[in-house]
Amino acid sequence: MSTTHSSAMLAKHAGIEARIAAESRRPSPDTMLINELKKQKLKIKEALARL
Repeated sequence: MSTTHSSAMLAKHAGIEARIAAESRRPSPDTMLINELKKQKLKIKEALARL
């Protein structure tokens, strides 16, 4: 069960990272969105560290 959960969290982490990269490439990136995505990514990273 833990492996499935951590795999799902890693996939979500990668998806958020891709969204950050895509937003950063835009001509006028939404910095508030990028900051929110980074916070979400950090929360997932912290949760993975606790596993």
